[in-house]
Amino acid sequence: MGTRRGRLPRLRRLPGQDRPRDSRLRAPTHRLRVAKTSTRTRHASIDRITLPDLSDDDGALLRSGDGREAERYTDVNLDGRDLTGISFGECKFNKVSLHETRLRGASFSECLVTDLHAPVFSAPRSNWRDVRIEHARLGSVEAYEATLRSVHIDGSKLDFVNLRNATVTDVLISNCIIEELDLGSATVQRLELQNCRIGTLDVGGAKLKDVDLRSSDFSAVHGLEGLRGATIDDAQLSLLAPLLAAHLGLKVE
Repeated sequence: MGTRRGRLPRLRRLPGQDRPRDSRLRAPTHRLRVAKTSTRTRHASIDRITLPDLSDDDGALLRSGDGREAERYTDVNLDGRDLTGISFGECKFNKVSLHETRLRGASFSECLVTDLHAPVFSAPRSNWRDVRIEHARLGSVEAYEATLRSVHIDGSKLDFVNLRNATVTDVLISNCIIEELDLGSATVQRLELQNCRIGTLDVGGAKLKDVDLRSSDFSAVHGLEGLRGATIDDAQLSLLAPLLAAHLGLKVE
């Protein structure tokens, strides 16, 4: 009489335990997992802008230090003008040219801006609150040490954006092409880049919190240590892997 082949004892399920799809014993596997935080990235809070009745202005009498409210500027050329410290509240700008206009310390509050043109846009230490910018074509943007709060930039093309040492809070940049975005030493909280194409992103020395970089493409990233506080997706992590390895001095063989 032949010997009966031995069988593995049947695994018993604990009460309330779902039946496993495959109860065969498997050798344990070890996988490298990237730790994921349970805290969700907070989105930028963008306030809706509702303008009152506006009066048309051709900009001829604009001077540095002026305070303007509830005005509309259409097809206005302000190239090369000195508008240092000027403030605009509840204004609308359409097809305005600001090439080499001096806007140091200028303030824009509750403004709508469309089709802005400026090969050189100079607005260091300026203030932007509740502003929407659409279809802008800007070359060099000098906005270092500026303050941006509740700002939405959409469908625009910008060559070089200098936001070094700036304070950026609740800002949404969507559907834009930016050759170089410099956030070096900036304080950034709740910034979203949606469907953007960025050539070079510089975050050296930056302090980031709730910065969402998903859905955007980057060719290069400088200052990798400054990415702490940013959210990326799995595909972006794969692209960053060689840069992270080089930054940490890792050898991949």
